[in-house]
Amino acid sequence: MLDVRNISVIFNQGTPNEKVALDNVSLHLDEGDFVTVIGGNGAGKSTLLNSIAGTLNVASGNICIDGKDVTRLPDFKRAGEVARVFQDPMKGTASSMNIEENLALAMSRGKRRTLKWNVTNAESHQFKQMLTQLNLGLEDRLDCKVSLLSGGQRQALTLLMATINKPKLLLLDEHTAALDPGTASKVLAMTESITSENNQTTLMITHNMRDALQYGNRLIMMHNGRIIFQAQGEEKKKLTVQDLLNKFATLGEENDRIMLAN
Repeated sequence: MLDVRNISVIFNQGTPNEKVALDNVSLHLDEGDFVTVIGGNGAGKSTLLNSIAGTLNVASGNICIDGKDVTRLPDFKRAGEVARVFQDPMKGTASSMNIEENLALAMSRGKRRTLKWNVTNAESHQFKQMLTQLNLGLEDRLDCKVSLLSGGQRQALTLLMATINKPKLLLLDEHTAALDPGTASKVLAMTESITSENNQTTLMITHNMRDALQYGNRLIMMHNGRIIFQAQGEEKKKLTVQDLLNKFATLGEENDRIMLAN
């Protein structure tokens, strides 16, 4: 479903502040893969997601989604194939619109739009069914402004909006980092349920190594713009947090090791 082939991203190229953010990175995801990504600050995690989403141009290499080369396509032309949930719960929804309007907007993502704007009775019923599965009581608040929801409710709604059309690729950029532990756990459980039910190909960045080990069928570790370690299947199941901490220790990244342990 995703082929990242030898991509490099360079910031401030040709200047004294030149920084290689991604260095010849390759990554392959089959349909239904759920890959967690860990690494310290500046490792290249978000740069990788931004490159796949099309918000950053790569200096070299190719990105293919479901066999289609999207390397030179801008983000809005990838919208029908790639969905994203950000760390900030406020980024994924339109706060001045109600829940029903947000879901209707998400349903039209990547499709040709007209000047006509309305939500049919069938769509409203469908939205209620989807919201009921979240178990947050939102199915009875379709006309509620999103600005009145809590951060956890907004992030759960954002996750639902991102997957409503079953995108070919779901990108989760530390989507629970801004939530309290209890709410984060609920959103992660929703993430697992939705992605499993839809066989959704997913790439999830996290700073929490326990979450990286618990969720997904594969794990990758990044450092200095490169993928330095990968584990899947039985190898991943046998890994412990201490194993990952030891790998960071060998890199000499003590600050990252401490941060990721928390």
